[in-house]
Amino acid sequence: MEEIIIEDGFTLLKLQNEAHDIQHITKQIDSSFIQFHFCLKGSAIFHFNQGNYALDLKEEEALILYNPQRDLPINLELNSKTWLISILIPIKKFHSLFSSEANYIHFLDDDNIDKKYYNTSPITPVMSVVLSQMMNYNLHQSIKSLYLKGKVYELLGLYFNKPEDADIEQCPFLIDEDNVRRIRKAKDIVIARMAEPPSLQELSDEIGLNLKRLKEGFKQVYGDSVYSFLFDYKMEYARKMLETGDSNVNEVGLKVGYSTASHFIAAFKKKYGTTPKKYIMALNQ
Repeated sequence: MEEIIIEDGFTLLKLQNEAHDIQHITKQIDSSFIQFHFCLKGSAIFHFNQGNYALDLKEEEALILYNPQRDLPINLELNSKTWLISILIPIKKFHSLFSSEANYIHFLDDDNIDKKYYNTSPITPVMSVVLSQMMNYNLHQSIKSLYLKGKVYELLGLYFNKPEDADIEQCPFLIDEDNVRRIRKAKDIVIARMAEPPSLQELSDEIGLNLKRLKEGFKQVYGDSVYSFLFDYKMEYARKMLETGDSNVNEVGLKVGYSTASHFIAAFKKKYGTTPKKYIMALNQ
């Protein structure tokens, strides 16, 4: 779990379980917060009331939780191969975002202000694009917080934008859910075969989308080119493997597709500014 402070008390959680086992996540959240949970892929189970009540969150579903009468700590089972983004906002801060336009959000009405509320809803294709950009971005560390703050506000705006034309986007590609589904499939393919990824033409043929649409669509959905995205993913995967200490540098390099240690070391240094060996040494200090 990566925890990022957007503003004072306003938090973004990025959760990824790439393991084969269920991961258990807990975090204390008091009753002054409203919670938004977005499941990009996989599934998760939220447990409440000392485990007496459970709520499933499926792939491409969003969950909103608010109970001013009692704390709602996060007690979560994150299933294998699950990605989840959560936004935690103090209710006072949340109300201020909609103070002049809250009349169409019924749980903000005066009649409901002190009542508990929860709801699940589908993640729209446009919301999915923003969530993917929040999970996978290639930006300098110094602007990470600013970028994610903008994306959080964009996501909340899309979440509460419920007219019939809410999914209309300037780019026609993103209106077509089938296109977005094919691009997601392309991403899953290159990750599954990261040691020997297919060529762009092979990937294009496999997902049934022409090469131009593959390149443009991947950039629109994930904010990067296919191979730049894959490079970042491989380096992050390698970094986590090195942290476990279960594999040496050569083994990690082979796992992510580098036939020689020198090529892997050069790639790792390009991404993180240090060699794998020095990175491991720094962890053990």
